Amino acid sequence: MLLSRWWYYLTSIPTLMLGVRNWPTMLACFLHLPFARPFILELRNGLRFWVRTPMDIWIIKEVCLDHQYERAGTEFQDGWTVLDVGAGLGEFAVTVARKNPNGAVYAYEPFAPSLSLLRDNLGLNHVTNVQAFPCAVAAEAGATHMQLASEAVAHSIVATAGASTQDAEEVQAVTLDQIWADLQLSRCDYLKMDCEGAEFPVFLKHPPSVLQRIDRLCLEYHDNLTPWSHRDLVRFFQEQGFRVRLTPCPAHAHLGLLYAERGTRPEGSSQTPAR
Repeated sequence: MLLSRWWYYLTSIPTLMLGVRNWPTMLACFLHLPFARPFILELRNGLRFWVRTPMDIWIIKEVCLDHQYERAGTEFQDGWTVLDVGAGLGEFAVTVARKNPNGAVYAYEPFAPSLSLLRDNLGLNHVTNVQAFPCAVAAEAGATHMQLASEAVAHSIVATAGASTQDAEEVQAVTLDQIWADLQLSRCDYLKMDCEGAEFPVFLKHPPSVLQRIDRLCLEYHDNLTPWSHRDLVRFFQEQGFRVRLTPCPAHAHLGLLYAERGTRPEGSSQTPAR
């Protein structure tokens, strides 16, 4: 894993240098040099994002330059209905909305500073077909606590050992069923989820009917935060007739991407990828 991690970081350098137009400013951010933040990161593909930290830049690399949510062969179609759970600063919502001008993207981000950047980034990229909601998506609706960490992307509504409400912020949560009802959605063409461990209770504590309106999804799984692991999600989605593929993170063994697409599992076959 150590070799894989360093290889991943090393091979990411040319991706960043070739993909970012204002790379000197990006480099200054990675080196923690003193300059005004947030600042606008300019990609050579024309997208622009307000960012705060090196982690913000890294996420944009993974989504906009590595295209991690499209690695399973997904080609976003114009007219799709897309749900972005854990929208962060809006890198995925902006990317999909630009490819999908006649569709709709619904973005859920509970952390107020990230939500503010998300809305600024929608305006910066002249995106008008995204609706942003200041909510977490969870197994139960209502007020809940989000654990705070040094980086916005590490904020989670999943309680961890030793955590206290002093290190937490109260946020409002909705369920997937509530989203279908509130937005009157009969279908979700693509669901993207990055919610720091909440992906397990969102699906595994709900009846399988929660999947009936979803055609395809990609989520980042976070093992070691809950009693479940990604294997439980693989089994759950396969039992509901989804084809499943995993892409483990090359840098961290407890992280990875799970892709699932509606389909019929062949009789007697196993779709479980390498663990």
